Amino acid sequence: MHLHEKVKTVKLTMLALLGLGLFFSGMVRGQSYTNNINTDIPDGNPIGVVSSIAVSGLTNVISIQVTLDITGGFNGDLYAYLVGPQGQLAILLNRVGLGSGNIFSYGDAGFDITLSSGADNIHNYQDYTIPTGQLTGTWSPDGRNISPDSAPSVFNTAATSANLDLFAGTDPNGGWTLFIADLASGGGDSTLVSWGLTIVTVPEPQTWMLVASGFGALLAVRRFRK
Repeated sequence: MHLHEKVKTVKLTMLALLGLGLFFSGMVRGQSYTNNINTDIPDGNPIGVVSSIAVSGLTNVISIQVTLDITGGFNGDLYAYLVGPQGQLAILLNRVGLGSGNIFSYGDAGFDITLSSGADNIHNYQDYTIPTGQLTGTWSPDGRNISPDSAPSVFNTAATSANLDLFAGTDPNGGWTLFIADLASGGGDSTLVSWGLTIVTVPEPQTWMLVASGFGALLAVRRFRK
């Protein structure tokens, strides 16, 4: 192959790789939002705390992650859910630990966690770890869309379908609202230090155009080399 042909081949290959690289980066890139609220969650008060995050300029959702930083209190007293812009509701916490084998729920103090689809369910986190302070790590949201006042045995069999998968394929633009409350007196006040969202979306149309040009360049290279 002559020198100028080699140079042309290299240029075409670089264009193809650029298009493919932008494609894959577009697929995994997420936009993150944080609300540093630093507000007490009153002990035994169903009014709880409400906090919102505004989102704009994004395309349809591929996946959602939620972060919670909560200190103090009694984890098993907490009930929390996330409402999306289209009214979808995901149950993040619902009296964690409560069940027929534990009628008092979990008494650990605090969370510093990420909630994401596909991880171990947070409702039974002590099956996997016993925290010495705040619970940490990545967990699947509770997902049990039942009254937090339900009998402990109901938590054993309740479906976990009210989870973050409900947001896939939806428009993320608008207000996202977190509600959290401490529903049983006696465990002390918790503090919602902060919460956040990471929203992974479908790549913008221009990204797909770059992908197409990348594949086209690869095909051109193959033809040229033949």
